[in-house]
Amino acid sequence: MSFHHFYMKRPYVPSSLLNSIAILILLTTLAACSIPQAVVDRAPSGEILYQDDFSDPGSGWDRITVENGITNYADGAYQIEVNEPYVDLWANPGLKFEDLHIQVDAAKVGGPDDNVFGVICRSDTRGDNYYFFVVSSDGYYGVGKVIDQKQQLISTTNMLPSSAVKQGEDTNILQASCIGDQLTFSVNGQELVQVQDSELKAGDIGLTAGSFDKPNVDVRFDNLVVTKP
Repeated sequence: MSFHHFYMKRPYVPSSLLNSIAILILLTTLAACSIPQAVVDRAPSGEILYQDDFSDPGSGWDRITVENGITNYADGAYQIEVNEPYVDLWANPGLKFEDLHIQVDAAKVGGPDDNVFGVICRSDTRGDNYYFFVVSSDGYYGVGKVIDQKQQLISTTNMLPSSAVKQGEDTNILQASCIGDQLTFSVNGQELVQVQDSELKAGDIGLTAGSFDKPNVDVRFDNLVVTKP
């Protein structure tokens, strides 16, 4: 299943503005495991709720090859490869959380720097609704949401540049917090933005990567950790 939505990003060249239309590929063969909500609610601050170094291909994430790309384990990490322009792919492990901190190492290993990749929280089972925290390999970041399959950034109309985002094939440490109506995004230990939104209360985590006008974006994720705030 796929749907159209708008994704806005300022390109690295500051003299122009790119408004890109992306296609989100909904991956429906997700693992059915879940964490009882009562256990999540009782967890003390800082307790690890979930972690994955992606060394085990049977840990529950998607292993899918479609026309537009790949989501699979690769070389001890998790791979999202996007093979067509204006496409976003995402994957999740089939869990459920309310408040959380999520951290992951992420790096582009192939394709254009004009891309997008990051983490997801509070996703429903169909992927119609979720929050996303993303960066690009040309030094931009953004926080937004998808509601009823319609995508928007929160508190801004475009992704914004930051020197905290490492460019090219350097690894970025992405840290997102979803706590009540507070959404906070930090990259490489530097807080970039905190916004408020109360529309989504709980749901799955996820990883995402996407392309703009140039395809063949290949991103690897590693050392994923979810903790209780």
